[in-house]
Amino acid sequence: MYVKTVIMLLVYTIPIVIVSLDLITSSFLAILLYAISGLGIAGIGMGIMHDANHGAYTNNPKMSYLLGHTLDFLGCSSQMWKYQHNVLHHTYTNIHGHDEDISAPLFLLRFSPHSKLYKIQKYQHYYVWLFYGILTLYWVVAKDFVKSAYYYKIGLIPSKKAYRIQLLKFIPLKLYYFTTVVFLPYYFSSFSFGTILIGFLVMHFVAGLLLSVVFQLAHVVPNMEFPQADGDDQIEENWYIHQLQTTSNFSPKNKFLCWYLGGLTNQVEHHLFPKICHVHYPKLSQIVAQTAKDFSVPYHVNKSFFSALSGHIKILKALGRK
Repeated sequence: MYVKTVIMLLVYTIPIVIVSLDLITSSFLAILLYAISGLGIAGIGMGIMHDANHGAYTNNPKMSYLLGHTLDFLGCSSQMWKYQHNVLHHTYTNIHGHDEDISAPLFLLRFSPHSKLYKIQKYQHYYVWLFYGILTLYWVVAKDFVKSAYYYKIGLIPSKKAYRIQLLKFIPLKLYYFTTVVFLPYYFSSFSFGTILIGFLVMHFVAGLLLSVVFQLAHVVPNMEFPQADGDDQIEENWYIHQLQTTSNFSPKNKFLCWYLGGLTNQVEHHLFPKICHVHYPKLSQIVAQTAKDFSVPYHVNKSFFSALSGHIKILKALGRK
């Protein structure tokens, strides 16, 4: 974990430093370096801050706090992420209206059979990739502000004072981020603002596409269930079986993907045991799979990344039709 942390932080920062110090002259190389930084953003998100904000990276609270805030280093609020991911997604997985990971902000996308169907959504498997690519860009620009208002409305942010303090925290966070990745590279290098802006957009497209696809391959693929609460706001199954019904692994034998994606190839194990570090998931999965078999409960696995991706495209097509 320590080695991975250093590697991912360097993959993100070194390309931007190279551009800022004007060590290259090619605009194409500058944009390519920004794309590499995008790989670093995804690596930090999945391999460092994800475990840290779940309390799975270390038992040291100070280090956990510091590593969890690597997301803030990327221009996004770790606190807003914990509300969305730890509280809503992990508690209400694949439940429409509660799990924000399947609640598309636009009518153009439909990730649940219980959300409203629009005619244009029959083409969503073609254009969804563009929206995946702008995920992190939307996040650093507007999402934290939009979601903080929503979390205040539903009570996750407990008071108006806490809400206002949270909004004030966003200002230095965003200023710092845009200064380091846009203003300083433009000011100290010989590249035009257009080159820097294109590089910045490419960086976020790479990061957004990677992060979106990885999380969607765990929950929006064939054989996943999308339960609804009954009249008393109860789900039929207990929480553990619910996680097995709504979560899938993919490419379980690919060691590189497991390393780079922070163990999110084993989403079943992560959802059952979110406070266990992801380096243990491959061995833990053997126990979970056998236990699921012993008790005749589902244990979903797509054998490869591409079979999971194909399944995701298939269900996007299905969700776009009646």
